[in-house]
Order: sequence, then C-alpha cells, then structure tokens
Amino acid sequence: MDIVTAQLFECLYLLDNSEFYLLEIKRNDLSDYAPISEKFKWLKIAKQDLSTVQMTFRSMDASDQIEERYFEEGFLKFNSEEGTFIEKYNSAQHALTNKSGEELPYLLSNHIREFLVQK
Repeated sequence: MDIVTAQLFECLYLLDNSEFYLLEIKRNDLSDYAPISEKFKWLKIAKQDLSTVQMTFRSMDASDQIEERYFEEGFLKFNSEEGTFIEKYNSAQHALTNKSGEELPYLLSNHIREFLVQK
C-alpha cells in the first residue's frame, strides 16, 4: 500500500469471492469529529468492472467467533475464515473468503482511493 493510500484509509475487513470484494474501511483523512457514518464505510466492489456500491449500514452484532452486519442491501455473517452475504429479500446468497489482514491488491487500493476522492 502506498503512503497516500495508507494516510487516506485503512481496511478493517476484507471478504471476497470470484465476483466481488466486500470490505469495511476507516477513513483517516477526516477530523476526529466527523460522523461515524463518514469515517467507516462498507463497500461492495465488483471484480469485473470495479463498479462500487456503498453499503447502507444499519447495525451490527458480534460474539467471540461470529461477526454480523446488517445493511439496507442485505446481511453479512462472517468469522475469521469465511462468510456469507445474503442479499435483501434473500434474492441471492454469496459465500465469501475472509482475507482481512492481507494487503489489498494494488488495483483495488487505488480504486478505493479514487472513489473516496470523488465523493
């Protein structure tokens, strides 16, 4: 990750499959007084064309082993190895691999930086 990207955001969670990335980022370029909804963002990024959807976070739950995130667009349940994203109205279920802690691919990192700058 380059210096500019490291200063702009950090990746807290990264899950993916053959179709898309689902990740939570924390923006580092905002003041300490910025709203939490601006500092923390969940993004769903298609691998084919890098089209990006900013997920609408609703709530979360966590235990020792399982994390859960509820969005307007669906529900995410994951542990340290894998996860499942269930789209709204159960229209599709997607198995995911948890790659949190791994370095972001350069193209993905660069795309997120550009996405944040455009917002």
